[in-house]
This record gives sequence, C-alpha cells and structure tokens, in this order.
Amino acid sequence: MSLRTSPSRRRLTTATTATLATAALCGLTLSAVPATALPSPAPHAADRNLQGPMERAFSAAAARHGVPRDLLVALGWSETHLDGHAGAPSQANGFGVMHLTDNPRNGTLREAAALTGRSLVRLREDTAANIHGAAAVLRSYADDLGLSAAERRDPDAWYPAVARYSGAGEQAAARFADSVYGFLSDGLLARPGGPRSAEEVVVVGRAVSPDKGAYAEASDLSVQSTDYGPARWVPASSTNYTSGRSASIDKVVVHVTQGSYAGAISWFQNPSANVSAHYVIRSSDGEVTQMVRNRDTAWHARSANSSSLGIEHEGWVDNPSWFTDSMYRSSAALTRHLCDTYGIPKDRAHIVGHNELPDNDHTDPGPYWNWTSYMRLVGGTSDGADNISFSSYPTLVSGASGAHVKALQTLLKAQSFDPGVVDGQFGPATQSAVEAFQASRKLSADGVVGPRTWTALLAAGDRPVLRRGSTGEGVKRLQRALTAALGKTVTIDGVFGSGTEAAVISYQESRGLAVDGIVGSGTWTALQAGR
Repeated sequence: MSLRTSPSRRRLTTATTATLATAALCGLTLSAVPATALPSPAPHAADRNLQGPMERAFSAAAARHGVPRDLLVALGWSETHLDGHAGAPSQANGFGVMHLTDNPRNGTLREAAALTGRSLVRLREDTAANIHGAAAVLRSYADDLGLSAAERRDPDAWYPAVARYSGAGEQAAARFADSVYGFLSDGLLARPGGPRSAEEVVVVGRAVSPDKGAYAEASDLSVQSTDYGPARWVPASSTNYTSGRSASIDKVVVHVTQGSYAGAISWFQNPSANVSAHYVIRSSDGEVTQMVRNRDTAWHARSANSSSLGIEHEGWVDNPSWFTDSMYRSSAALTRHLCDTYGIPKDRAHIVGHNELPDNDHTDPGPYWNWTSYMRLVGGTSDGADNISFSSYPTLVSGASGAHVKALQTLLKAQSFDPGVVDGQFGPATQSAVEAFQASRKLSADGVVGPRTWTALLAAGDRPVLRRGSTGEGVKRLQRALTAALGKTVTIDGVFGSGTEAAVISYQESRGLAVDGIVGSGTWTALQAGR
C-alpha cells in the first residue's frame, strides 16, 4: 500500500490557512501544510519567535542520533499528541511525549536508559530526555536494519523501525507505522503547551512512499471482523477474556484508552495484561479493530463485564484533541449496530461511560466526551427515559457535561436552587446551586456532587410509607436514591418488588436503621440527609 500523496493536495489556500489558524487555537491539531508554504519547520518557528523547548529538543535529538526530525515528531504525535501527562503512565505503562514503554511486551524505556545513560526517572519525567531516548531507540533499530547514513536521511527507509517501536504484533505494528506516515504526509501544527501556548511544533507535509519491508503484507492484508463488517479482526490474548457469557448483553460501555490505538491493541495482546475490550477505535480516521468476539466476555468493566460490550477510544481523558469527528461518527455507527443487533435501548441508561458503572475507580470517558452529540449520532436520546433515571450516578465536578449534569440541574431547580439554564454544562451557576443545596442539607459544601449529594437530591420530596407491592413515582424516587446511595443499580420501574426490598434492607443495615424492608420516616430522613 502506498501512502504517496498527490502534489495538488499540498497546495496552500486561503481556506487552509484559516483552518490552521483556527485549529491551532483549539489545541494540538492536525492539518495539511504544503511543502511550498514554508522553507522548513524550524525556521518557521524561529521567524515567528515561537521556537520553544520541545521544538529545540526534537531538533537536538534528531541531529544527535541521526533520525529525521519530522519523522520523530510524527511518531510522538501518533503516540501522545505531544502531551507527556506530567509523567503519568499510560494504560500500557508508557511515559512521556514519546511513550517510552516498560511492560513485558515492550521495553523501550529500559532500552533508552541503556542507550543514553539517562535514569529511568529522568526518561519518564523530563520531556527533552524522553525525546532523546526515543531517538536513540529508533537509531538502534535503524542500525539493526543496516541502514546507511544516506538511507537514514530518507524518512521512507525508517518504516520497519517505526513499526518495531510500537511493540505491537505484526498487523498492529504496521497500522501504527501507517498512521505515523499518514501524519508525515498530511503535516501537522501542534501547540504542545495548550491553545494559548506560544510554542509551535510543525511538520511540513510531503509525499511519502515508505519501504515497508517485512511489514508490507501485514499492512496491506487484514482479517475483517465477522461481528461488525467495517472492523479489522486482531484477537486479544486468550488469557485476557472469558469465553462465552453468563448474562445477556444489555449495555454498551464507552472507554478511553489512556494511550494510543496501537498501544491498546498491543496491550490487549499481552498475556499478562488481564484486560481487554471488544473494540478499539482510532482517533485520526475512526478505524475500528475488534479484539474480542461479541459472544465472549471482555475484561473491561468489572461487575458489568458479563452483560456489556466495551468500546475503547484512542486518547486521554484530559486532552480533547483526541475526540475527533471521525472517531465520534465511527463509534456511533458501531454502537448503533450493536444496539440494533442485541435489542439494547439507545439511551443513556444503556449506553454508559466506564465512570458511570458501580464498583469502579475509572474516570473515562471524562469531561470532554460530548455525550449529547454522540447520542444524537447513535440515533438515541442523551437522557435517561425520564431525564433523571440512570443505572448509576457518577461523581460530578465543575467542567463536567452531559446527561447526568442535566439531571443534576433538573433536580436542583425542582428544589428551588437555581442552576441557571438546564443545558448539561456544569458551570459556575450550577456549582453555586450545588453548594447552596449542600449547605441546606448540612453536607460538605464543596460543589462536588458525589454519592451523598446525589442521594439527598434524588430522595428529596414527601415521605410516603412504601413497602413491597407499592407502585408509582414515590417508588421510582426511592429506587433512584438507593442506586446513588448503595453505588449499585436498583431497577427504576416504580414497582416495589423483591429487588427493591433487598436494596432497602441493605441500605437500612449499612446505615444502622431499623431493618424491616419498609420505607418509613426514618429511612426517608436518612436518604434525604444524604446518608
């Protein structure tokens, strides 16, 4: 497969210039940059007084280790969007803007330490050291390939080294390298310090035709999924999932990889990972890879594994640049297909984030995932059936958005605490309303909506005596409050059956109340106090 790009695609237009300028203000952004528009990336940055520490590090590392500078930048972009995440590890235990990795399948971090003499801590936490380490590893791979000095100056000769850097199996490694060369072809303009940063890192687009060597067949040929036609099939290690299911499929769970597409695929193939998902979706173009058959139980959501299908999305929860239109559309098409296949309702009670499931400690997909837009693309509703009924109630903080925030605002307004416009955006007005409500219930007035605040809000109202056999809106209110208080789903159907009775008894026992399964004044008082 050739990635050669037509010269006409490189032509700069007024519209392209405007797009670049606008996109740059939005953060780390890909865009086509014609080879004729700029003499070279580094002079461009210098001319505009924008050459910063990361740009200098890339240039120095490229010169020191004999690696093409633009190829090094494109690789870093593909791995992390040039975001080192303050030294925090990815899901695959990779670090820094170049994602130097330390796991049983991929040891580029330790390779870099041996090649450069720098400590593991410095390679993890210092951006310049991290870039130099990656360049040293790539150069060692080029030496293993026997590349001459002249060949090393040609980015097209480095394809096998780039593929090897991913640490993935042959097919996933080829897809990773294809992605890097795609960015090299298109060009990119990044602001690694954020949208207001003065620093730019630029790669000028150019025609590419990489020599894929042993990876040529892996890149051109792939097995397609039998569960979802558009997806590639790359199986996870059999040690990372359970064959078959112990429950019927009734939900789709949205995840974010906390790493790259290729890194997630490689990690799920690692026999020691003990984690997997059914599907992984690439940010740049929405490519889908299936890794666990729908009929089998992927290990992605703890207690919900047996009844759910998991979709991982390339990126990090704290960097919205990963959540592209291509990714949203591809993911929504997959989710729509899964819902239609298994009869899953297209609503937010059945299409949920990892953070919304009980008994988990994850935050994905995070505050930047646009649930309203996503659900519109799926063809469903972004709210619960009645706007406030959900299978779980996640902790919300200022900056959050989506259906749960809209439910929070609706509940606050019903209790005469004004959150402003009910728009699903947790802004200053909503925070002020939350703090006022918390103070009125003698809760910690910190503006954080956790289990206690949710419980008090959901339980607010009159206090009818409810017992097994009761029905109606009062029972629904009870069921919502119990879901928040216990941190596990209580069916919200307005019918006080055996499941609701068991939940009431569990609540009464855990709160030191009289245990009789009947919801009277004492149980309502505890719920409305957020206990």
